Amino acid sequence: MNKTEKLKKHHVQQELCNTRPAYRQGRNLTAVKVYTISSESQHLYIYGVPTINLRNELKKLCAKYGDVTSIHVVPDVPNELFTECYHVQFRRIQSARIAKRLLDARCFYGGVLHVCYAPECETLQETKAKLLQRKRDVTNRLQKRPNSNSGNPGNT
Repeated sequence: MNKTEKLKKHHVQQELCNTRPAYRQGRNLTAVKVYTISSESQHLYIYGVPTINLRNELKKLCAKYGDVTSIHVVPDVPNELFTECYHVQFRRIQSARIAKRLLDARCFYGGVLHVCYAPECETLQETKAKLLQRKRDVTNRLQKRPNSNSGNPGNT
C-alpha cells in the first residue's frame, strides 16, 4: 500500500488557487476550501514538525491561541522524511479555528507546517456538544438581528 493511500482525503494539502480574479485575491495565494460544522473540530493534526523532539515548543506555540487539552505524536501517519505529525486538542473549537488559520503554512524550526482538522478523533459527546453550541450560536445571531424586513426583497 502506498503511503498517500493511508492519508484521509481531508488531510491532503490542496493546491493554491491561481484562477481567482485579481479583485478577489488577497496578498497571498490561498487554497479555496469550505468547512462545515461537521468538518471543523477542536482536534487538529499538525504535519511537517521536524523530528527533533519539539513537543514542548509546539505546545507553547499552540497555547497562544487557547487552552490545549492534549498534544502527542501520531504514529503510523505518512510524513515527509524527518518530520512527524502531532495531534493537538483544544478546549474550545474557536481556539482550534484560530490556530488552524494562523499556523497553516507557517515555518517552524525549519519545517513548514500543514494544519488540518481531525474530526475523526472526536468522541460522540464532543460531536454532540459541537452541534449544540453551533445551534446556540445561530439562535443568538438570529435573535440579535433587526426585525425590519424592508431591506429584504424576498419578504413581501
